[in-house]
Amino acid sequence: MKERMPRIIETSRFGALTVEDGDAVVFPKGIPGFDDHREWVIAGEDEDPIKWLQSMSDADVALPVTTPSAILDKYAPRFADEELEEVRLGSDENMLLLVVLSLPPGEPWDMTANLRAPIVLNHVKRIGKQIIALNEDYPLKASVLPEPVRNALKAKAEKSEDAAARAAAEPGGD
Repeated sequence: MKERMPRIIETSRFGALTVEDGDAVVFPKGIPGFDDHREWVIAGEDEDPIKWLQSMSDADVALPVTTPSAILDKYAPRFADEELEEVRLGSDENMLLLVVLSLPPGEPWDMTANLRAPIVLNHVKRIGKQIIALNEDYPLKASVLPEPVRNALKAKAEKSEDAAARAAAEPGGD
């Protein structure tokens, strides 16, 4: 049997990523908006709650993801059985849910999570699919951070911007 060598993919966010045999996750139909991206790898530090779903076909495409439990204590999406068949492949024990995060440029405090359409992964078979949950009460853009934290981060950023603007306005400032 021929031994497969690890693949090295160059990414714009992480530099060179070594992808071992069996690390890639296949999305047979791609991910909505990224239909041509069929192979992905999960990147990021183990201790970080936010990981990145990095496309293996495009160095510039990476989606921030996290587990729903990082946002909600109780998350129980329901799915149509026919939607799950592609990734179920046997037991539900092998299923893992991730939610895609959206980070507005320059305003990370307004980060949201798509709780309505989580990514369902079979971590044993290494196959995934983004599926719209039947629970209509889960939003497409749920705030990740509590309002007091969002407000504090925003105020801190504005204070830093004001200080930088004052420093630039002083004689000899840039």
